[in-house]
Parts: sequence; structure tokens; C-alpha cells
Amino acid sequence: MSVTIDGPDFVALQVRDVDAAAAFCEQHLGLRRAAVSPPHAVVFDTKPTPFAVRELLPGIDLADTARPGLGVVIWFQTSDAHGLHDQLTAAGIKILTPMANSPFGPVFSFEGPEGYTLTAHGG
Repeated sequence: MSVTIDGPDFVALQVRDVDAAAAFCEQHLGLRRAAVSPPHAVVFDTKPTPFAVRELLPGIDLADTARPGLGVVIWFQTSDAHGLHDQLTAAGIKILTPMANSPFGPVFSFEGPEGYTLTAHGG
């Protein structure tokens, strides 16, 4: 028998400015900070998988890339994708893919902290 994994248990974005990235997540996405975060990160109380923004790991230089996280897709579930889309648009957040129907409900992508592409779906 081989050992398997259950699935993602923690997701974090590496950013140059943790405070600015955390503020984006709180102000525009409505995320709430978890009770405990390590000194180099801000962890949010997201379910079922915790999400964080953290300092860059040694050897990572985001200045070397036009768009961090290229090739990785992070989806966030929301109860109102259309409402979130309108809220982000009104705040001047760049919408990267327009609202579309998907097997997971309405879905769209937007530019998150430091240029990461984030996707929201549901409701």
C-alpha cells in the first residue's frame, strides 16, 4: 500500500509587503485574521483550508517575474460572486477574466496582492 495525501492543508502567497497584502485581503475580500499568525505572515481564518500572506522565502525575488504565481490557480468560494465582482470593480481592482458560468457557479478572476491572479466562484 502506498501513502497518499488528503489534499491542500494550507495555502500562502509570498509577498514583498505583508501588511499591504493583508490589508488588501481584509478590505477587498472580507477575510478575517486567524487568532494566531507567525511573525513572518498573516494567516486568515478561512475554512476548510487556512490561507495566508507571508514574507518571501530565501532565494525568492518577485522582481524577476512579471506576474507572481504564474501557472498556479487559487480559487476562493463566496456566497455572492456577482456581488464580489461588483465590489472589486467599484474599488478599482483589475478584473482579469469576466464573469462566466461554470460547473462551480459564477466565476471570475481578479488581480490580488502584488499581481497574483485570484479566482472567485459560487452563489
